[in-house]
Amino acid sequence: MGLPLLEAKDLVKNYGGVEALRGASFTAEAGEVVALIGDNGAGKSTLVKCLSGVERPDAGTISFDGNPVSLPSPTAARALGVETVYQDLAVAPDLDPAANLYLGRELRKPGLLGRLGVLDKKEMRRRAQSSFAELGVSLQSVDVPIGSLSGGQRQSVAVARSVVWAGRLVFMDEPTAALGVVQREKVLDVVRRVRDQGIAVVLISHNMPEVLAVADRVEVLRLGRRVARFRTADATVEDLVGAMTGALHQEES
Repeated sequence: MGLPLLEAKDLVKNYGGVEALRGASFTAEAGEVVALIGDNGAGKSTLVKCLSGVERPDAGTISFDGNPVSLPSPTAARALGVETVYQDLAVAPDLDPAANLYLGRELRKPGLLGRLGVLDKKEMRRRAQSSFAELGVSLQSVDVPIGSLSGGQRQSVAVARSVVWAGRLVFMDEPTAALGVVQREKVLDVVRRVRDQGIAVVLISHNMPEVLAVADRVEVLRLGRRVARFRTADATVEDLVGAMTGALHQEES
């Protein structure tokens, strides 16, 4: 085994008198789906914020490819190839899927037109269709506003956008929340395809059967610390719930 792609050790984060992280640790390997689970208030959101540059930990270290890094902003995390898919998607409902894929990173036409700010919509559409096909994202149309697509299709576009720009690691916060069974499975299939491209996926989820179905490993937070790690092939829903609640004592890292 080589060095982890991402490794956090003993992260501490306080908000006034509230201890959100109390020495939390976490690792993610390239080409794996690792689920981050824990009850409400366990510190999952704070940990992800620290690892994606939204918040800065008060203590502890973060390493990327074995090298210590500072993540003062989401821009710094993106420079390392890290992207985040938030639960609220953050898509522009009035724009089509291709425009959403390139939102904030629009391509301009070559030459004078590009210097004048004219967008190359044809090239963005071509590249977007290629990216969607590569990830197995099936859309009823790429020419309609994304707001008119199903919830699963909108989520798949949001995932695809993060993957196109990430390159190394993607955080996914409850990517299948509020989706039906068929839509959920399509999104999970996209997650698997992302992993198969060698990208690390960190899946934050409360759905234990879903975690066991798609993740390779599980790391459990409780009261701001990592309390257990599992290979999903060796774990059950009861194991995960027991670690989350404190009924099962597996390890402290």
